Amino acid sequence: MELDDAIDLYFQYLRVEKGVSNETIKSYSYDLKEFFKALKKRSTDDFLPTDISDFVRVQNKKLLTTSTVVRRISSTKNFYLFLEREHIIDLSIKNVEIPKGIKKLPVSIPVEEVEELLNAPDLDKPEGQRDRAMLETMYASGLRVSELLSLRISQVNAEKGIINVIGKGNKQRKAPIGDYALEYINLYLNDGRKKNRGRKSEYLFLNRYGKPLSRQYFFMQIKKYAEQVGIKEEISPHTLRHCFATHMLENGAELIAVQEMLGHSNIATTQIYTNISSKRIISAYDLFSKRK
Repeated sequence: MELDDAIDLYFQYLRVEKGVSNETIKSYSYDLKEFFKALKKRSTDDFLPTDISDFVRVQNKKLLTTSTVVRRISSTKNFYLFLEREHIIDLSIKNVEIPKGIKKLPVSIPVEEVEELLNAPDLDKPEGQRDRAMLETMYASGLRVSELLSLRISQVNAEKGIINVIGKGNKQRKAPIGDYALEYINLYLNDGRKKNRGRKSEYLFLNRYGKPLSRQYFFMQIKKYAEQVGIKEEISPHTLRHCFATHMLENGAELIAVQEMLGHSNIATTQIYTNISSKRIISAYDLFSKRK
């Protein structure tokens, strides 16, 4: 089978049966192109049982980060396994080991710095009202950036204080949203958004053209506000999701409740945040014990 046909079939499976986002598909596409270029593959007839192992060696020679190598190998291996299941190739690669990635703790900043970040947008401007509402919503609800940017007005239930989130794989969950975040959403809806050409749009947060915001734009806005208030950490929109989880746990929330609010399918993913909280506690204790 031609490579383009095999890839199209695989991506169709990911979209329709697995509910994978277009952003993830783009990432897989890039990884597979790197693989085909490195091993000079033109069709599935060129595939060999040693391909994944050979690709591991090629990637390791490039001195890439462990996480990049792991992602590329994983993308390629999953593609091969799909073709095996569809009986397009007849190879056995299940036992090929993928290098273990270095598990990094997510970045989380103190509550005081979060407050400074949230206060940074200029509420006299429509985009400032929008950005404040977005930042408050991320921190109050722990949404993924993709969930925030695709949020529709109908998903926010102000009366019950919840957001009906549509997450990865179209899985639905309910995330909390407090009065404070709702206050800024209402300010934006009743003022800045009314001046937007897309004010009749079903999407909550809009750019100046009345369309949903891009990830890149929101990322740049957060970087701008972080620099504006002097935050030294390298942060991104996802940082607020990390802060939500960490600060919830530090204030006594149960791990399983935070797992449900974040939409993690595996509680081990949520447990990463307990490491952050524990490190903070130990650090504070060390400082206390050293006092004379």
